[in-house]
Amino acid sequence: MHNVFEALKERGFIKQITNAEQIANLLAEERVTYYAGFDPTASSLHVGSLVPIMAMAHLQRAGHTPIAIIGGGTTMIGDPTDKTEMRSMLSQEQISANSKSILAQLQRYLNLDNEIADANDSQTTISKVGRFLNNADWLLSINYIEFLRDIGKHFRVNEMIKVEGYRQRLERELGLSFLEFNYQLLQAYDYLCLFQKYGCRLQLGGDDQWGNILAGVELIRRIEGERVHAVTFPLLTTASGAKMGKTAGGAVWLDAEQTSPYEFYQYWINVDDRDVSRFLAYFTFLPMDEVRRLGDLEDEAIREAKEVLAYETTQLAHGKVEADKAQATSRAAFGGGNLDEAEMPTSVIPSERFDSGIPIMALFHEVGLANSRSEARRLIQQGGAYINEKQCREIDRVVGTDLLEENALLLRAGKKRYHRIVLKEN
Repeated sequence: MHNVFEALKERGFIKQITNAEQIANLLAEERVTYYAGFDPTASSLHVGSLVPIMAMAHLQRAGHTPIAIIGGGTTMIGDPTDKTEMRSMLSQEQISANSKSILAQLQRYLNLDNEIADANDSQTTISKVGRFLNNADWLLSINYIEFLRDIGKHFRVNEMIKVEGYRQRLERELGLSFLEFNYQLLQAYDYLCLFQKYGCRLQLGGDDQWGNILAGVELIRRIEGERVHAVTFPLLTTASGAKMGKTAGGAVWLDAEQTSPYEFYQYWINVDDRDVSRFLAYFTFLPMDEVRRLGDLEDEAIREAKEVLAYETTQLAHGKVEADKAQATSRAAFGGGNLDEAEMPTSVIPSERFDSGIPIMALFHEVGLANSRSEARRLIQQGGAYINEKQCREIDRVVGTDLLEENALLLRAGKKRYHRIVLKEN
């Protein structure tokens, strides 16, 4: 069995780890069952979730067995980590609907059961095909007194509040609710349940989850007397310091209805040159020799590396057909060819707004071609704003019906970022 540990290190996935030598030996000597959790707080995962997903996929390709946990139970509490306030509470119906959508997205990267499995069924072993479990199956039926007696006794409050996420919340005026304080216990209990039922010995997660994951490692040691392990990934930001997967228009979703394959492709092709090499390592399955070759390209040649990054990531998320279409549309836009309007990011705006006119700075900001009106002003002044492929340098320009072509408008920021506006008639 191929030892994937060194490959994960080489690609940059490893941030913190319980014991590197023991994990490397474990992955080399046996088929390991491992898991990562995803809280279904929305109907789609976003690009930031691809780090754990890709790490899980590398492990499965090396012969190990994944469990993807949907936090149907923990989402009803909300993880306080890196949050300035409590999450909004979701209904079980919302959580269930979100979980089904997320399963479909995970199955593009992982070989998982086609349906959300019941953790209470009679099957106690897992094949190489992974499982998709909902922790609501064991958390919602907990007897509170028994849980405090059997699980809570192993936790020390003075240790829990040292965890970075809890510490930060306690330092803010909002504080930390007792509801949220329970999150660490429940996540640790997840690991215990998965160890007892499926022999799970490795948990993966973002580095902000290190304290919660270690709590599970320690709980299993105390109750079962067994050694299990934890690996966390670095929390990614772009070279400019922005949060991974965020744009002026909001999050970059894995759901094609929320972020079209073309917009998804454009996100990757527009990344900072300094991010290309590490993003190829994280978000594609290309051999590292090829990643290094592409990462060494400079100046205009780096366009090749960005096209490979955009194509490979879009193919994984949306399939080859959509990746081919997105690539063709992007090349046409970049090279001045005929654009496939069906693939363009598009906004529908009521026609009456154009009757009175929309200030150009407001319009570019509204559709996400500028982060703010001041940024839109700079874009226009520097000659980077185009309407129907005609440059516009007038910051006080008002976009009205006179500029419409077949009830539509094509905006462009710089060389590559397009947005189409279609009128909505009353």
